[in-house]
Amino acid sequence: MIRRNVLTGFAALGIAAAVGTPEKASAHSPSAQSPGGHPRKRFPDTFDLPDGWMPEGIAIGALPYAYFGSRADGSIYRVNLATGEGRVLSQGPGEGFPSIGLKLDGRGRLFVAGGTAGTGRIVDAWSGRLLGDLTFTTGTSFVNDVVLTPRSAYFTDSQNPVLYVVPTGRRGGVRGLPLTGDIVYTTGNNANGICRTPDGRALLVVQSNTGLLFRVDPSSGVARQVDLGGELLTNGDGLLLEGRTLYAVLNRLNTVAVLRLASDGRSGRVVARLTDPRFDIPTTVASYGNRLYLPNARFSTPPTPETTYTAVAIPKP
Repeated sequence: MIRRNVLTGFAALGIAAAVGTPEKASAHSPSAQSPGGHPRKRFPDTFDLPDGWMPEGIAIGALPYAYFGSRADGSIYRVNLATGEGRVLSQGPGEGFPSIGLKLDGRGRLFVAGGTAGTGRIVDAWSGRLLGDLTFTTGTSFVNDVVLTPRSAYFTDSQNPVLYVVPTGRRGGVRGLPLTGDIVYTTGNNANGICRTPDGRALLVVQSNTGLLFRVDPSSGVARQVDLGGELLTNGDGLLLEGRTLYAVLNRLNTVAVLRLASDGRSGRVVARLTDPRFDIPTTVASYGNRLYLPNARFSTPPTPETTYTAVAIPKP
């Protein structure tokens, strides 16, 4: 079941209007001095997140700020990549309303996938103000990740073969786009990470449990398997596309697969697999400069309010 137009009016919430962004507010960046007056390491490669945070998604914009969602209560944490300092930007809805995949647009809006709650949110990336509250379904679901196109945001659901489409302008309501074609949902996590093809004409979706990658028509929802020469992306999670290079996080394998894609996204080849001793089940990936940034979800560690979490940076190959 999809509730249409649950944004209670894009215009009324200011979603189509420009909002304050970190890119316009760099003067408020935390000091580069430690409490004792000693200079901190610039652009550290490991970041401490709040205890009990249970991170999943990450988003990075044009300036060095990373945003991390919490599976515990849906809060958003913002980190200055230059200093490693951070703060809670937006308090989440509470237990049962997690923040999973995140994407940041050029107007300072964070689009947040709501996991088992069957929801999504739109948050001002500088103030933390809630701009939009989305309900996709009231049934069993796992709204997992999101990608932005010039006109819409597309959310995956790992439990239901559908993409939820949210127009990013003033008009239109939320709609469900059934996934058909080659993709077949089975037990476990299905459609997970999502990005655009290099030519921007279609979408790419990884199916975690089968390790298959699909090219999806954004108008019809028809999915065709991408020819990877027999390679699988088992445990595939977050996707990041830069040019024709696709980074696919294989979470429980503690690996990032690096692929070279055809421009239309119909085929590709794995050219490298990256790992790091600091990986502890990373889930998603974003980039800044010559680095990749990944949050450690620590799925194999029982979560408590005292459980520690980190995000790590690795060099691009």
